[in-house]
Amino acid sequence: MIRTTLATISALLALALPAAAADDFIAAPTLRASVSVTSDVVRVGDLIDNAGSAALIPVYRSPDLGTTGTLTVAQVLSVLRAKQVIGVMTGDIKEVQVTRLARTLVSKDLEAAVASTLERRFGLGDAANITVTFDRGISDMRLDASNTGALQPVSTRYDARSGRFDVAFEINNDNNPTPTKLRFTGTAIETVEVAVLTRDIDRTELLKSSDVSLERRPKAEVTGEPASRDRTVGMQLRRPMRAGMPIRVADIVKPDFVVRDQTVTIIYQVPGLYLTTRGKAIESGAEGDTVSVLNPQSKRTLTGVVTGRGQVTVQGASQSAPMAPAVEQTSSLKRDDVPAAAALARSLIQAPASPAQIAQAQIPQVRVSQAPAKSE
Repeated sequence: MIRTTLATISALLALALPAAAADDFIAAPTLRASVSVTSDVVRVGDLIDNAGSAALIPVYRSPDLGTTGTLTVAQVLSVLRAKQVIGVMTGDIKEVQVTRLARTLVSKDLEAAVASTLERRFGLGDAANITVTFDRGISDMRLDASNTGALQPVSTRYDARSGRFDVAFEINNDNNPTPTKLRFTGTAIETVEVAVLTRDIDRTELLKSSDVSLERRPKAEVTGEPASRDRTVGMQLRRPMRAGMPIRVADIVKPDFVVRDQTVTIIYQVPGLYLTTRGKAIESGAEGDTVSVLNPQSKRTLTGVVTGRGQVTVQGASQSAPMAPAVEQTSSLKRDDVPAAAALARSLIQAPASPAQIAQAQIPQVRVSQAPAKSE
C-alpha cells in the first residue's frame, strides 16, 4: 500500500515538473531588439516581452516624432533593475532601437488642404489654380501616430483684396476624445498657366519654341485669355514685347504672308478668267486679311485678300477653291469673252485713257491667249 502511494506521488511529480518548467520558460521576460512606440514615453512592456504587472511602468522618454534612438543593453538592464524588473533574458542583443511612430503631413498636402477649403469660394476658382503660401515656412509636419483622422476644416476666413487666409482644421485622435487642432495663415492667390517670353521679341519675328516658356502667374496679371505655349509657337506678336511678359491670345496673330512695301502678285479670277500682275503692298497682312496693294503702272490702289505668301487676290474674285501661287502672268478666256475680259483687265491695271487709246492699248504684264474656236 505504501509502495503504491509513493509510486503515485512520484508519477504525479514527474508529470508536474515538465509543465512547471514549461510555464517558467514562457513567463521569462525577454528583451526586444527593436521597439516601436506611439506615446511620448517608453514603458517596460515596450522593451520586454512577458513584463507582467510591470508592463505599464515608464522608464524612458520617447525619441522625437518620426525618429529612432538607440540604447545599450547595459543601460536598459540598469533601468529595469531600478524598477524591480530582474531576470530579463537578453540573448545576443547588444543594443535596443526605439522608434517613435508619427503621422507625417507633407507641406504639399497642407497646401492642397487649404486650396481645397478655398476652392470656388470668395471669388476663387479651382483648387488646382490656387497657389498657397504660408506665413511661416512649413516643411513636413509630424503628429502623434494616434492622429488618424482626416483634416477637417472648421473655420475659414479669406480677404479677396489682400489674398490673406486664416484656416483652422481638426483631426480625430484615437487616444483622446478631443481632436487635435491645427491653424494656418498666409496668402492664397488664383493663378493661371500662361506662355511667357524668354527674350525681347519684335513684331516681325516668328515665335520659336525657345522664345517661350510656361509659367504660373497671378490671374490678375493676365487680363484676357492666356495663351498656351503650343498656341504661340509659329505665330507673330501684334506689338513688340519684352522678356518675361505673359502672352495673351489677343497678343498673337498668324504670321504675315504679305509685308508692307513688298512686291506681290495681284490675282483676279472669275469663271473663265484668270489674270495676274505685279504690285506693291501698301500694308502688311496675314492669310485671310484684307490689304491694299498698288499697281505701279496704272497707279491704281486695289483692295484684296491675302491668299498666300506674297499673293493678293482682289475683292470680287472667286473663293470657291484654293488657288496655287501665280507663277506667270496669263489669262484663259473663251472666244466670246475676249472683249469683256480685255475691258475688265484694263479697268484693273491701267490708268484711265481716252477711247482711242483704249482701242490700241495692250494689257501691261498680262498675256491674253485666245483658245481656238471649234469648227462646225
